[in-house]
Amino acid sequence: MSTISIRKYASENGALAGLLVLALVIALMQPAFLNAQNLLNVGVQAAVIAIMAFGMTFVVVAGGIDLSVGSIAALAAMVGALTAGPLGLVVGALCGLVNGALISYGKLPPFIATLAMLSVARGLTLVFSEGQPHETDAVVTFLGSNLAPSLPLPLLLMLAFFGVTGLILTRTNLGRRMYAIGGNEEAAKLSGIDVRRNKLWIYALSGLFAAAAGLVLAGRLGSAGPQAAAGYELDAIAAVVIGGASLSGGVGRATGTLVGALVLAVLRNGLNLLQVPPFWQQVVIGVVIALAALLDSLRRR
Repeated sequence: MSTISIRKYASENGALAGLLVLALVIALMQPAFLNAQNLLNVGVQAAVIAIMAFGMTFVVVAGGIDLSVGSIAALAAMVGALTAGPLGLVVGALCGLVNGALISYGKLPPFIATLAMLSVARGLTLVFSEGQPHETDAVVTFLGSNLAPSLPLPLLLMLAFFGVTGLILTRTNLGRRMYAIGGNEEAAKLSGIDVRRNKLWIYALSGLFAAAAGLVLAGRLGSAGPQAAAGYELDAIAAVVIGGASLSGGVGRATGTLVGALVLAVLRNGLNLLQVPPFWQQVVIGVVIALAALLDSLRRR
């Protein structure tokens, strides 16, 4: 096997290997980790971040970033709690379209445009909620329920969004354009791709997936809070990067993002089982994110 093939294999499967090693280490230190119910809980815990991260994958593959997904998730959940779940999805997609318009037509850097939306969406959530949590209706609550004792709907939704993400990235023209734009935006323009219009769709998808994640979170909790999903955008970016996507664009897979979300969920679950104090958990997770970003930098050299 050539050096290039080895590097490609390691890049595509390093996250999965890391997940298996992490799970093995935690299981050796705390055998209760392998309890069937605990493993099911890990999957449910990963669901919200994974769904959000799948939308983030589109953006990162296209060479962008979206810092607003956590706030969009909270806004969509609040709208869903106050009105109806489907309207929350519409709000999420519209927020994404605004991001895309600011970036494509307003020429704002993705960091600035989505940072502005982070503030706007969180502010609107506080306005609509009047600073108070609101109970979810039956439709939103159903999204966080169990279809059977060992069949949580959030886990099934995560797998459904995983399948949709994989199909979009590998089987659609939009997916191919994402890779082209992220790989070399100028070359994409010269090849006839309408970069601005495609970015609108890409950020709309990110907003839509963030809204879905917010509704699932609200369904699990039974309420939508004004500070819900705070900081989730960082976990979503971390899941995408841990999964092997490049922050410089042009590289990323649905499978990698799913594994990245599972790594974060397994790590948090293991630290809880090992009774690591919450503050130290944040330190450990921060180190893992830094290492993932470092590996991304090394891959690009």
